[in-house]
Amino acid sequence: MQFEAGAQSEHNNGSPFPVMEQSLPDLPARTWFDYGIYEGIPRLLNLWDKHNIKVTSHMVGEAVRKHPELAHEIVARGHEAAAHGQTWTPHWTMDNATERASYEANIAAIEAATGTRPTGFNAFWLRGTPNTLSILASLGFRYHIDDLSRDEPMRTQINGLPFAVVPYTLRMNDIARFGAEGPLTAAAFGQELRDEFDQLYSESASRRRMMSISTHDRIAGTPGRVKALDDFITYAKSHSGVVFLRKDQIADLALTLPNVPERVYRD
Repeated sequence: MQFEAGAQSEHNNGSPFPVMEQSLPDLPARTWFDYGIYEGIPRLLNLWDKHNIKVTSHMVGEAVRKHPELAHEIVARGHEAAAHGQTWTPHWTMDNATERASYEANIAAIEAATGTRPTGFNAFWLRGTPNTLSILASLGFRYHIDDLSRDEPMRTQINGLPFAVVPYTLRMNDIARFGAEGPLTAAAFGQELRDEFDQLYSESASRRRMMSISTHDRIAGTPGRVKALDDFITYAKSHSGVVFLRKDQIADLALTLPNVPERVYRD
């Protein structure tokens, strides 16, 4: 459950509105993002409570700074606060010092609002730099999710120490499948979720399987999409052996279980 609303740039921010002059404020786009704060996250939180499942919320520091009470509520309800950078500035454009400062500010914002220190990280559109993992490890992070290479958790070595990889998804990701407001319907997304689940569940008879679903505050938090998620969760829970875990819990498994794939990253 990505917590981003309030941290977006004024223009070219993925809103459904046509591009306008850079010198003018995009007033309706601001309200589209505000929907995630006032409606999206509260509705998603109630969904998670209904099914007694806990999720990971990757939080942009500036969004947390503007809405600390919501960040606090997310953690108070048992969910994980993970890092997503301090602003929407693309991480791949940053030099080493600027990148480190962004993550330190993100940590400080989350700690101030929630009383917890993030241990997981997601870069802007998954794109970090060759320095990202080393910086994260030096700041006490234990895992990142900016990897699409497997349907199971992995581990790697960063600065000589084990570091977990909890793979992300673009397939089961509302921002990639819906874009701003279309073209995929909520019902079609629900069917995709079931199809993905069915195949992975079948494979799980002989190998370790994990299904990742990404929801963004202003996109998946709409009524029709929450209903599709509700229906899917009910369906998944009807199968034996299925568990819902926060990403920090999956990272713990990646760092302790035997036969976890090793991931080697090269510049």
